[in-house]
Amino acid sequence: MLRVLLGIAGAVIVLGIFFSVLGTLVIPRLTRSSFTRVVQRTVHRPFQWMADLTHSAEVKDRLLAPVAPLAILITLISWLAFFLLGYALLEAAVSRLGVRAALTEAGSSLFTLGFASGNRASLNAIDFCAAATGPIVIGLQVGYLPALYAAYQRRETEVTLLESRAGSPPWGPEILARYAQVQLLDDLTELFRGWERWSAGLSESHTTYPILIQFRSTKAVRNWLIALLSVMDAAALRLAFNPSQPKAEVRMALRAGFVCLRDIADSRGIAYDHDPHPDDPLQLTYQEFLQGVARMTEQGYPMERTPQEAWPHFRGWRVNYEGLVYRLAWDIDAVPAPWSGPRRTPVVIRTPLTPIDRRPVT
Repeated sequence: MLRVLLGIAGAVIVLGIFFSVLGTLVIPRLTRSSFTRVVQRTVHRPFQWMADLTHSAEVKDRLLAPVAPLAILITLISWLAFFLLGYALLEAAVSRLGVRAALTEAGSSLFTLGFASGNRASLNAIDFCAAATGPIVIGLQVGYLPALYAAYQRRETEVTLLESRAGSPPWGPEILARYAQVQLLDDLTELFRGWERWSAGLSESHTTYPILIQFRSTKAVRNWLIALLSVMDAAALRLAFNPSQPKAEVRMALRAGFVCLRDIADSRGIAYDHDPHPDDPLQLTYQEFLQGVARMTEQGYPMERTPQEAWPHFRGWRVNYEGLVYRLAWDIDAVPAPWSGPRRTPVVIRTPLTPIDRRPVT
């Protein structure tokens, strides 16, 4: 009876970890692996605890930056450790090997060291399976990393390019203000078209590889979520203030943005209203809205509606994504920025929230 129980436990562990590896590294779609989530949360908690003790955005970013890469490494080690345990239980179930001998037998095969060898045919079969498992898991992980970092680089390229257009950290009204300042408002269509495609790519990559959500930018003032929020806010402002301007690309960028956020929310089990009413309340206040409008007016952005007239239209668009952005920004401790909601702890950032170009006095 003991051998049967050991065999069942070993088979459950091996099959469970096998499906975790398959779902994480092989299947190109969102699959929920409880094992992977538990490992990643366990790695994340002590770093988040330390980050919550600081009030500096730069220090917080440095503390959280290694979490995602470390979680990948710990996940690989955990997979191998549980495969070792599972195969050792199977070895003990089909033989009279003790715990130590079973672990030695399984480890010798799993890591292809070959220093231990059983004489029974049943042991040889398990040894062959273990010997195949080790290289396969490591090989899949090696192939997984280039795809992961390629998606990260594609994401960060656009986030970095946006810095000169949206400030640091990015802000929706700053995009329209800077385009108006350099008289490039006609090029906004190209910006929104590019970010529609970027949002689609982000949705695909960050649901297939959820760990990418935790990967941080190379600078504390950059963040993929805040960049997306700034573009969506700029699109909502464009639609609210300029109803006579072309709308197709602006609407598509907004739609792609909040569909992307909803896909990510689904992957993380975050609840949201699938059909919010345009009159639903916002956390963004009207006074904060007027501060953004003032920045746009300062740089000569043309407005066909007054702020009072534009506010209901802007609110009707923002209600589709504000709650999701605020929740995700809280979860990943994104860099604080205007119109991006609260964080876990109040923080201080060195760069201005609303950058103003300093021109030489003539």
